[in-house]
Amino acid sequence: MESSSVGEQTVKTAVRVSLVSIIANTVLAAGKAAAGIFAHSSAMVSDGVHSASDVFSSIIVIIGVRLSAKRSDRQHPYGHERFECVAAIVLAVILVVTGCFIGAAAFDSLRTGQYEQAVEPGIAALAAAIVSIAVKEGMFWYTRYYARKIGSGAVMADAWHHRSDALSSVGALIGIIGARCGYPFLEPLASLIICLFILKAAFDIFKDAVDKMIDRSCDEETENALRSCVLEQEDVLVIDMLKTRVFGNRIYVDIEISADGSKTLYEGHAIAERVHDAVEKSFPRIKHIMVHVNPSAPDSGTD
Repeated sequence: MESSSVGEQTVKTAVRVSLVSIIANTVLAAGKAAAGIFAHSSAMVSDGVHSASDVFSSIIVIIGVRLSAKRSDRQHPYGHERFECVAAIVLAVILVVTGCFIGAAAFDSLRTGQYEQAVEPGIAALAAAIVSIAVKEGMFWYTRYYARKIGSGAVMADAWHHRSDALSSVGALIGIIGARCGYPFLEPLASLIICLFILKAAFDIFKDAVDKMIDRSCDEETENALRSCVLEQEDVLVIDMLKTRVFGNRIYVDIEISADGSKTLYEGHAIAERVHDAVEKSFPRIKHIMVHVNPSAPDSGTD
């Protein structure tokens, strides 16, 4: 019951953060595209396309988080948490396509010398780049805060999407300033740099999602905290084995503990229950823990 309420709260938070992202990115994409067109800045138009892709990524995050929160069923007894990883992978693919589109256009402009016929970008493009940097960096910190709070890989991927957009706006700003100073080749060069930032973000998102898809163990700090929690429980002598695996944004734990072998089966079961309840209460991201009790001889001298 507690796990269900945690899942519902996670979905609500993720959807709220994603809706804020959608609104901010829609306004930014329209503003940057308009500024790029009217101020004759190809770098700002490219940056506007990047922001537009953020809108679709946030929608994918909402879908992925909602699907991952579905209850376990007969076909999926371990739940649907990996849908969040799928959403992150789709997001990474969208980023790659966006980056390649921008990079190809920039490379073609540099190769053919089209930038030499370009009109000097206006002051509106400069202002749009500065506003974009401020807004997107703010969105990065806002989204990352809640991604860490709810332990969501898809929302964290969206946060880094914001950061890549902020960095691409920095590239656009440099290109626009360069073009206004008489170096028009800096505009397509800035778009090429934007492409590299986008591809780097896509790679990081993809790698993190794949790590979570292949049952990677959780970090050492979490495992040490788990050990401390278990050893604090009454009648637990030692931990014989601890295995963890990250399943989407949740954690599964298998643990073997030793207890006094002279205790009854009922008492051994009670010890396992105490460990189980204490761990799930202390670590909300843990969806399930399997506890096995090994008998230890009373005079075995375990430390």
